[in-house]
Amino acid sequence: MMITKEQVLQALSNVEEPDLKKDLVTLNMIQDIHIDGNKLSFSVILTTPACPLKALIENACRNAIGYFISKEIEVTVNMTSRVTSQKNTGVPDVKNIIAVASGKGGVGKSTVAVNLALGLAKSGAKVGLIDADIYGPSIPIMFGLEGVRPKSTQVDGKTRIEPIFKYGIKVLSIGFFTDPNQPVPWRGPMISTAVKQLFNDADWGELDYLVVDLPPGTGDIHITVTQSFPVTGAVIVTTPQKVALADARKGIGMFLMDSINVPLLGIVENMSYFTPAELPENKYYIFGQGGGKKLAEQLEVPFLGEIPLIKSISDSGDSGMPIVLTEEHGLMVTAFTEMANRVAQQISINNAAVLEKNIINN
Repeated sequence: MMITKEQVLQALSNVEEPDLKKDLVTLNMIQDIHIDGNKLSFSVILTTPACPLKALIENACRNAIGYFISKEIEVTVNMTSRVTSQKNTGVPDVKNIIAVASGKGGVGKSTVAVNLALGLAKSGAKVGLIDADIYGPSIPIMFGLEGVRPKSTQVDGKTRIEPIFKYGIKVLSIGFFTDPNQPVPWRGPMISTAVKQLFNDADWGELDYLVVDLPPGTGDIHITVTQSFPVTGAVIVTTPQKVALADARKGIGMFLMDSINVPLLGIVENMSYFTPAELPENKYYIFGQGGGKKLAEQLEVPFLGEIPLIKSISDSGDSGMPIVLTEEHGLMVTAFTEMANRVAQQISINNAAVLEKNIINN
């Protein structure tokens, strides 16, 4: 039988993108259609390589071709991606800036930021990571980069810092430029200048996502980052205890202030439960249960996942090999990978909503 391009598009117009609630053809996600007899190939352009619904969408495309045209067709689906962006981030060639924040210290914010960045990169995205925690930069330790100093080059008379490339992502930390044994007694203006330099003076190149590990609490650095650079969204890290959740609420309140107005991508609950190595099916909720999820429901924002309390997480960070890169800790790798996929998914949904709103308003 003869197949036409029009038949293919008509069939695939019955496949809906589950998050964006529109069909793939309307969203211009079907490209490179090639027909050779009863052989058909085409590309589906996803909005992120970390799309958790990739297999579902591919299967739906195959079923649509079989149902609406013919089951005899040999179908090759090339699942690829082009990460979306809703606005100019203020950093050349960087599509999305993700702020990772917490209301208080000690909740594992940097661990989440690091494994989020690496989880996004594992999916095939181009990722950068900024450690903007002036008072306690931990990313040099977590990447095994203690004592490392980034190179700088002169470009058009300006000094450009080259981020360190490790584990497939580009990394810059304020800790690369300070003495780890000395406190940093900087006033507000000095802090703001230093943080802006990590964004403006670095040669980041083309990035799909730039993850920013903010200090705990709410202060100068948060205001500097959110008011100087259009942040795509914020990920809030908390633990299940009431006091941590109360502080997380304050952190969320800051991002929602009119003068800052950063969308919330969701809440991650770290140290949710303890699972002993010898009893991998058991979960012990030693700090309480469901607090992060309940907070997300109250604020009507996505709940991005529970991260277990397992000693190997801190061990892997201390050893300079973040846990999402390891193979022996399957439970943890899955938890962080799914969390990264949900963040990417939420960014795609938010970006699509903003772009559609702009089209309507114009």
